[in-house]
Amino acid sequence: MKYLLLSLFHGSSTFSTEREMEAASWPTIILLLIIMIWAWKMLNWLWLRPKRLERLLREQGLQGNSYTLFVGDLKEFGKMRNEALSKPMNLFSHDIAPRVLSFIQHTVNKHGKNSFIWFGPIPRVTLTDPEQIKDVLNKIYDFGKPDMNPHVRLLAPGLVSHEGEKWSKHRKIINPAFNLEKLKNMLPLFIKCCDDLISKWEGMLSSDGTSETDIWPFFQNLASDVISRTAFGSSYEEGRRIFQLLKEQTELTIQTFLKVNIPGWRFVPTTTHRRMKEINKDIEASLMDMINKRETALKAGEATKNNLLDILLESNHKEIQEQGNKNVGMNLEEVIEECKLFYFAGQETTSVLLVWTMILLSMYPDWQTRAREEVLQVFGNRKPNFEGLNHLKIVTMILNEVLRLYPPVVGLARKVNEDVKLGNLSLPAGVQISLPIVLVHHDCELWGDDAKEFKPERFSEGLLKATNGRVSFFAFGGGPRICIGQNFSFLEAKIALSMILQRFSFELSPTYTHAPTSVITLQPQHGAHLILHKVEI
Repeated sequence: MKYLLLSLFHGSSTFSTEREMEAASWPTIILLLIIMIWAWKMLNWLWLRPKRLERLLREQGLQGNSYTLFVGDLKEFGKMRNEALSKPMNLFSHDIAPRVLSFIQHTVNKHGKNSFIWFGPIPRVTLTDPEQIKDVLNKIYDFGKPDMNPHVRLLAPGLVSHEGEKWSKHRKIINPAFNLEKLKNMLPLFIKCCDDLISKWEGMLSSDGTSETDIWPFFQNLASDVISRTAFGSSYEEGRRIFQLLKEQTELTIQTFLKVNIPGWRFVPTTTHRRMKEINKDIEASLMDMINKRETALKAGEATKNNLLDILLESNHKEIQEQGNKNVGMNLEEVIEECKLFYFAGQETTSVLLVWTMILLSMYPDWQTRAREEVLQVFGNRKPNFEGLNHLKIVTMILNEVLRLYPPVVGLARKVNEDVKLGNLSLPAGVQISLPIVLVHHDCELWGDDAKEFKPERFSEGLLKATNGRVSFFAFGGGPRICIGQNFSFLEAKIALSMILQRFSFELSPTYTHAPTSVITLQPQHGAHLILHKVEI
């Protein structure tokens, strides 16, 4: 009996130990499985998937560099960019592609127009054929927006980054704010901001009626003033903090832009990441204060004002009421994101259009004279009006040619969501597409041998005639996702240019350095130093 009890005891003990060991091993097994799954995903992301996509692209005759683990072409991309930006261009050259799209142009020259580059472990196919570009811009569900760099998303969230149903909902709600009739009502605000700029310039004139100045920061301030007043009903002084914060955020974003987007890296609390989050919080707090004040006023029965925020809030409330469901509208966080986009895109696009227009008209004084004569013929010394702006044919030709040679954004990117046929190409899911606006705008096969010359007369019979109906001009994008603010930007540029031409003539300063550079938008790297002369009407 004693031996039986002992054997039962030892058996029970052994059984218990095995169960304990088995229980103890489960966390280890789970941890090993997690590590194996993670390792497999990393191997697939960094090597297997890129090599499979490379093989599929090469089988169709597309050429590019062989994939380099992790970095792709980014190292060479950054090196060529730094080399290009280290020296200025010839003064009257408009061949900016070697400077602002150095690596893409190098790849196209080496491997052909339909080639590919490596954006980290992701291949990006370059397309320059107008028919293919048209398909990509129109088929927005086949060709979506690439996953935005998280830091860029802080700078430009909202409509520009949304996809599918969310994009459709936001576009529908925001559209009324950019209706031409609404923009027409904002004309006095545009004129007031331009008057302030001209008064500053007149106050800087010396006794001989001239002044040498860098006009670039003035146009940044002007565009910020316009967007502050027209979007939020506040003056530039009240929006100064947002403007300064956005400038700093842009600089920090550029520092992170050329780095591979490592999953989870944005959560690492580096000095840059912490500062970017602080800036984002500050901007959102300022915008939330503006939004809450306007919503309170509107609910109290105050009439809607002629600013983008009021129109957006009114459109949002209308959509919710019509559908009887608050989920069809935008929540507070989404409204804040759209306001951030108003501020960033509204300021950037117009300021760069105006600065390059002034630079080019300084280079070509005959066109400056023709533009001034037209403005004086239409308006005399009176303030611009909406009807007269529509009669500025020469000014419109000049602005279009500036947009062709110096587009605000030098290229667009899209991603292939599912395997898709594009002309004679079969593009696999996971590939990205690069639409190099500058290369297409400067293509001699599309625009003639004088493609890199400043010739506004090519637009004398309108855009359709100039492009022969092809998608060879898309400074504001195209298709359903065409820039919602293009009319806003063009209207502001026409008013500003008209009012400047009425008061000043201008020429390049001897200190001007021709150095376009892409900092999100296409900007003058060393400023835009001009000599202003007072014009007596």
